[in-house]
Amino acid sequence: VQLVESGGGSVQAGGSLRLSCAAPGCPLGTYDIGWFRQAPGKEREGVSWISEADGYIDYVDAVRGRSTISSDVAKNTVSLQMNRLKPEDTAVYYCKAALAPVNNGLGSSEYKFWGQGTQVTVSS
Repeated sequence: VQLVESGGGSVQAGGSLRLSCAAPGCPLGTYDIGWFRQAPGKEREGVSWISEADGYIDYVDAVRGRSTISSDVAKNTVSLQMNRLKPEDTAVYYCKAALAPVNNGLGSSEYKFWGQGTQVTVSS
């Protein structure tokens, strides 16, 4: 499964970005999709995930209430809308996929496929 992230960029604090994860030629309907991020000098952390099997959604506390993950079957994409961005959101964001079901959606060990990442930079 080839995953392609897009939508990153540079914004000021308080702004919004919509990240998208596409899988050209491969229906995402049977995969659980997670968004992860890695800031310089920090470990990669799970940000949000969606279970394609039952629609279960979860977020890391740092983005809960500011972000929304969603799946668009027609476009074969999973998006992460991030609002009220903070400088600490600055990181490379990756989407990852694993055949459903995933037991720990915010942990990376079960995901077997991931993209090249998209940079998000939030300035104060």
